Amino acid sequence: MTLRIYNDLHNKKEEFQPIEPGKVRMYVCGMTVYDYCHLGHARMIVVFDVVYRYLKARGYDVTYVRNITDIDDKIIQRANERGEPFTELTRHFIDAMHEDLAALGVQNPSMEPRATEHIPEILEMIRKLIDNGHAYVTDSGDVYYSVTSFPGYGKLSGKSIEDLQAGARVESSEEKRDPLDFALWKAAKPDEPAWDSPWGKGRPGWHIECSAMSTRALGDTFDIHGGGADLTFPHHENEIAQSEGATCHHFVNYWMHNGFVRVNDEKMSKSLGNFFTIREIMQHYRPEEIRYFILTSHYRSPLNYDEEHLLNARQALNRFYTALRGLDPVMPGDADQWLEAFNEAMDDDFNTPEALAAMFELVREINKVRTGDEAKAARMAASLKQMGAVLGILQDDPEQWLRGGAGDGLSDEEIDRLIQQRLDARKEKNWGEADRIRDELKEKGVILEDGAGTTTWRREG
Repeated sequence: MTLRIYNDLHNKKEEFQPIEPGKVRMYVCGMTVYDYCHLGHARMIVVFDVVYRYLKARGYDVTYVRNITDIDDKIIQRANERGEPFTELTRHFIDAMHEDLAALGVQNPSMEPRATEHIPEILEMIRKLIDNGHAYVTDSGDVYYSVTSFPGYGKLSGKSIEDLQAGARVESSEEKRDPLDFALWKAAKPDEPAWDSPWGKGRPGWHIECSAMSTRALGDTFDIHGGGADLTFPHHENEIAQSEGATCHHFVNYWMHNGFVRVNDEKMSKSLGNFFTIREIMQHYRPEEIRYFILTSHYRSPLNYDEEHLLNARQALNRFYTALRGLDPVMPGDADQWLEAFNEAMDDDFNTPEALAAMFELVREINKVRTGDEAKAARMAASLKQMGAVLGILQDDPEQWLRGGAGDGLSDEEIDRLIQQRLDARKEKNWGEADRIRDELKEKGVILEDGAGTTTWRREG
């Protein structure tokens, strides 16, 4: 099987061939930490967490770098509004981000560099750009990238310099030579954080940090660069211009971008009042339900958030965990055809919806064989968990998962007591009382499942 990735640089699927056999170097643009992680952030980070997991499962030695932007205009503005140092603001939201991502089952990247920790590398790259004729210093101490100096500008986004210039405007107060030029270094303003530089005190522009940090961590040329679709232009386009202008080498071989998040078929935005943080969603849904919901859409497609889709994710996970319940999944086996279908889906540009479909087919087979051959069902269940681990799901204890839903205030002990009363009623052939207890539990969100001489239960989503 051959892994194929949709490469946004060429707008087509291409066979993945790493620069160094057996090794992958990947960089993903992370969060700007001035607020809590929202659903758009979660989608991007979960998507590339799955890419990271699958590449490792395929046997690659993966170096995964996901940066943190801890200095920019929004951070400074929010810190001033709160009346605190920007370092306190970013520390708070970095901690919150790590809590949210841990809840979502996101693995730590190999490296998590921060912009403020790489000022020397940023200054060095700006110096190279000036020396190579791609950047210039203004009288005010700002440093701008000269877009027209880079012939390849627009090769990722498909935008031409001529079309961009036709629609661009520049403020009269700015010292740009061209309206498309963008800031590499911003001269210090009163009451703003600033660092020393050869051009005077100031702070880095947004785009330069990723070029400096990615090439420092992964080299002048690396395999995969990812991020949200909103970063394609100008951020990633500017990264290419900066990196290739400074190093004189090709920057990235495969560019990946995940699609936008929509809410009830509308674009998610604060102005529309349909903006949700992960913490808000986790008040109503378990983190694994959110993660599963994200994986039900192909990463390049739009993801539509609504209650129905999240409830569907809850029901799907309940089906998976019900299939795993009562089995001892120690040694994977007897699931070659489903594992092959799973891998084929993932090899096709990380097609998680098709991968989940293969897992559902395996669930049907587990349910079919478990009454006649529990050992075989257990081996299949282990294979199911193995596939789930690649997607970051199905790693909880099935009993705890199924008993950990909503319910209506009943404790486990109260539920067990009522089940025992129902069993006693059935022994006495008091079917009316047994049905009454079942209905009472169902009204309180507890579903009973009668097996051979046993009754198990789960909390309804």
